[in-house]
Amino acid sequence: MSTPINSTVPAPASSGASAPASTTDASAFVLHVNYFILALAATFWLCRLPRALARLWQFSEWTTGHILRHVPRPPPAPTVVMSSRGAYLATKELDSEVSHTAASRARHARRVDAKGAPIHVSYPPHVATTMPLLRPLAAPLSTRIAPGFTFAQFMVLIVYISVLVYPTSVATAGPFVDLDRAGWIALSQLPLVILFASKNNVLGMLIGSSYESLSFLHRFAARVVIIGCNAHGLGYIFKWSQAGEFQAKIRQPAYVNALLALTAVNLIFIFSTAFFRSKYYRIFLSTHITGFSILFPALWFHKPALHPYIYVALGFYGLDHLLRLVKTRVYTAIVRPLPDMGVTRIEVPQLNAGWRAGQHVRLRVLSGAMGLTGWAESHPFTIASVSGSDEGLVLMVKKSGDWTTRLFDFAKTGGYVDAGVGRNVNVVLEGPYGGPGHAMFHSYSAAVFVAGGSGITFAMAAIQELIAQDLRGHSRVRLIELIWTVQDPAALLPLYPLFNSLIERSVFTRVRIAVFYTRAPIGKFPFAETAFPTTNLQMAPGRPRLATMLENSISRTVKLGAAGGKDEERMSGMLVAVCGPTGLADGVAEAIAKIEPLRRDQVGGVEVHTEAFGF
Repeated sequence: MSTPINSTVPAPASSGASAPASTTDASAFVLHVNYFILALAATFWLCRLPRALARLWQFSEWTTGHILRHVPRPPPAPTVVMSSRGAYLATKELDSEVSHTAASRARHARRVDAKGAPIHVSYPPHVATTMPLLRPLAAPLSTRIAPGFTFAQFMVLIVYISVLVYPTSVATAGPFVDLDRAGWIALSQLPLVILFASKNNVLGMLIGSSYESLSFLHRFAARVVIIGCNAHGLGYIFKWSQAGEFQAKIRQPAYVNALLALTAVNLIFIFSTAFFRSKYYRIFLSTHITGFSILFPALWFHKPALHPYIYVALGFYGLDHLLRLVKTRVYTAIVRPLPDMGVTRIEVPQLNAGWRAGQHVRLRVLSGAMGLTGWAESHPFTIASVSGSDEGLVLMVKKSGDWTTRLFDFAKTGGYVDAGVGRNVNVVLEGPYGGPGHAMFHSYSAAVFVAGGSGITFAMAAIQELIAQDLRGHSRVRLIELIWTVQDPAALLPLYPLFNSLIERSVFTRVRIAVFYTRAPIGKFPFAETAFPTTNLQMAPGRPRLATMLENSISRTVKLGAAGGKDEERMSGMLVAVCGPTGLADGVAEAIAKIEPLRRDQVGGVEVHTEAFGF
């Protein structure tokens, strides 16, 4: 609902005299503001460019993390040859905070390929997220001011809204008089709403951020659109009603479409609140689809001058769905129940490459057993296997809701498939998505993984990938630590052999695993006292003291560097990767903030990667 673009907007009378009228072209003014927003985004991209170039320096990184695929035969894994002096046995009595026998074992080991030829190390480049001079700012910026919401995100929103406040207050007779200005500001942000809602986010790809980490911008830009559209539309409705022109105006096709667009915007807003997103997701999704299906045609016929913004928004939407189609695969999977963990294991042997540790796929199970509409539901799950491994793509789906419970029951009713209980089923996989972006886990001096519950799938995939890269001589990591919090200690039973295997396989990098359980075991404790003979694998009741454990991780990393080993002249930082509920991620951020700046500098800085549950 608006007047012609170049018309003057009368100002309200004051003391019998008219105020100067605004003659500024609102569309041109807002367009230049959008250019400034693009310039800010380009500046941020330039700041992240060195990190992107460091990752893409290796050609293999260009083809990893984008398309799921099958490679005919993965290259054979390197092996480690030990000399007689490299024998290693660490008990609780012999194993200190930094075992000298572990360092000795690494010194007396060498990597060889399948033919017995030695493998020469080639460490990846490392570019820190924050320059050393700016590290003091890292702690305040990562402070949580709300669950899952950092001060850095708050500052981004402050800059964004400040840029938009400028055109509402400059060269205008006022927001309640110059109603066209509010409409132009709102509709000019519609492409950003679509962009930040896309799973294949172009800006996110450039700066190395996943679509989940940018979703706060989608929600904020959407609120800008909603407020601007209501200020514009309701302002004209009020103005026409006062002048007795509403019925005459609303009969015109342009204003009928404007009213339809305003209704669609408010429909989308009402059903996108947290109440509907969490409790009635299908209603939220269907109203989003219906609302935007009404909004774009209505805007198109409301004013032809809006067409460029509609083109850009639809371009982002079309690109996202085109890439989704390219990333979608239909395969036959094997589903197996794991009753001890309350988890359904899904194996897709036909896919064995194309993803990075920490990435996830969206899964759809094509079976009537999932319910009347359950076969059409798509759910995200982290990939639990390493790209290039013989087992293919593996998902671990925890039984936590109606859909996942039906999947678990479906797997239990199967027969025997490939020497195990399970059944075959057709699945649709879309992805991979998310992941570490431009960060390379194997470029840090230490990697600490903090997992809560089913977040262990992310940690295990990353740890296995780090060990595989270490055996090939491609990892700087000296220390890998896992801190896993579960409710029941029995959850460790299925993973106990794997944990021990990881500790044994990692010759050049020390692996430490600590499991904490928060609920008393029912019946007999599932492990004997002899089940944890070394400090490399521990289990304890209660919750971990994260601040103390992270401090100890820094000390161990520094000592391992002093004892000799990889790239001993330079520390390349400690990565803390978190996968679990938002509360866990906030707790880790709080613990890191307690570390003294000097301690962070000793290890080359502490950086955080978060994969938080929730929507």
